[in-house]
Amino acid sequence: MTCTSGSKEFIDKSRRDFLKKAGAGVTTFTLASGVTLMAYPQAQKRPLDEPVSAKNRWGLLIDVNKCTPECDACVTACASENGWKQGGDPRVDAQWIRKLTVKNPKSGYESSFPVMCQHCENPPCVDVCPTGASFKRLDGIVLVDKHTCIGCRYCMIACPYNARSFIHEPLTDQRPWAPRGKGTVESCTLCVHRVDRGDEPACVEKCATDGNGALMFGDLNDPDSEISIRVATYATKQIRADLGLNPGVRYENL
Repeated sequence: MTCTSGSKEFIDKSRRDFLKKAGAGVTTFTLASGVTLMAYPQAQKRPLDEPVSAKNRWGLLIDVNKCTPECDACVTACASENGWKQGGDPRVDAQWIRKLTVKNPKSGYESSFPVMCQHCENPPCVDVCPTGASFKRLDGIVLVDKHTCIGCRYCMIACPYNARSFIHEPLTDQRPWAPRGKGTVESCTLCVHRVDRGDEPACVEKCATDGNGALMFGDLNDPDSEISIRVATYATKQIRADLGLNPGVRYENL
């Protein structure tokens, strides 16, 4: 049986609609006859006096088919938001997020997609840190405490994603919400300062407005969130899933 593009889109849409309606907490608004709008639970602002909870597990879903090689909206947004230098030498300059191109040796097909800290459930960077500077919050976000990081770089060696950078140079014009420091290690924070106030990471927001909408952010612990529904509906991959780290960053169509 041959499935045309139109019929496949209809099947996919029907399946998505079914799963969306089946999820508790999804609100349906009727705009007109035969026209409905689904509203998903979004990340909510957490009161400053309320501790981080393990009920959430924040993550990213990246649709590789929507990510084009020439687009770097996510990289630009991250650099601007967090104050690191885009386009520097990756051997000595920070790279919180980078575009990676992989090629299938058999078919020759190439894919381009962003790679950042994968915010693992079992982060090896945390396991090897001698001071506890590398740590994982209860909501799954992996961070570095600049006050206790001694720059030993054990975490950089342990990370299988090459997602951490060592700061060699003196820093100026820092962002108050993204502290950095010469002689310490840093990586993607999932824009934790934005998440805590109920917003999406800068890369996700910029990809939606200036990119191709390839990035999705949400709570992987919430079965009714859009990211969880999509992960349950479509096949996704984790980079180096064989390591058993259970990254919070998933890739679709990889």
